[in-house]
Amino acid sequence: MSIIDTSHKRKSIILTSIIMCFLFVIIFFFGLKYLDPPTEYGIAVNFGTSDVGMGNIQPKAPLKATNPKVAEPQEKVTPQEETTIEETVTKTVEKIIENTEDVATQNNEESIAIKKQEKAKIAEQKAIAEQKRLAKVKADAIKKKQEEEAKKRSDLDALMGGFNTGSGEATGGEGDDNSPGDKGKITGDINAKGYTGNGGGNGTGNYNLGNRQPLNRPKPDYLCEEEGLVIVRIEVNNTGEVIRAIAGVKGSTNTADCLLSQAKKAALQTKWQADSNAPQKQIGTIKYRFSLSQ
Repeated sequence: MSIIDTSHKRKSIILTSIIMCFLFVIIFFFGLKYLDPPTEYGIAVNFGTSDVGMGNIQPKAPLKATNPKVAEPQEKVTPQEETTIEETVTKTVEKIIENTEDVATQNNEESIAIKKQEKAKIAEQKAIAEQKRLAKVKADAIKKKQEEEAKKRSDLDALMGGFNTGSGEATGGEGDDNSPGDKGKITGDINAKGYTGNGGGNGTGNYNLGNRQPLNRPKPDYLCEEEGLVIVRIEVNNTGEVIRAIAGVKGSTNTADCLLSQAKKAALQTKWQADSNAPQKQIGTIKYRFSLSQ
């Protein structure tokens, strides 16, 4: 035959037959499936023979017809009894309404009086509380002001040995005489109680920081032919470390650089008692006396 006279044609027919058979098998086993008859859609309705019904037992056949004229016996009420019942009900309702109004009126009057008393009492309590609050605020303000003034006095006393005016003349005084003045020596110790002597020292210094005491007392080096008193203002934290030192503050009798530098160096090396209740910057003084005769 001319249609299969070549090898290419024969291969084509074989390949086509194989593909057709494969497609036929797929369609036969995996093709679309149809339901016969097709599934119906909707809501199933219960079997019955009337538009109304009751009970849980489903009859398999139509029910027997019932006589609509047959009904349960009912008690008959005469017109007179109906009138008596209506009057009784009316009187009962009226009595209930009257009692309710009386109770409501009494409750309203009593509640109004009680509310007035409560409001007056609350207002009085608020007024008393406000007076106490204002008095406490005033007392706290006075106390705070007094504490601030006391701290300022303490700082100034520690720094300069007393209150000073703007002109540099000291006010107040200390001593065991009846005459005004600040008895003592310029080279003396601000914490000392004696009033006689020269007030000299051995160069180790006099230390003043409230109730806190120094743990060490470094001596300043003596590098020059100068003598006199050098007062160093110090700031100490609550761990006892000197965080700042200013040498030659008011009260110093010699402000030579060779004395000030060594006094400041010794002050910064001083270690004080730790105090957790102390401020982070407590102010005090250290007095160093430099003497050529020692």
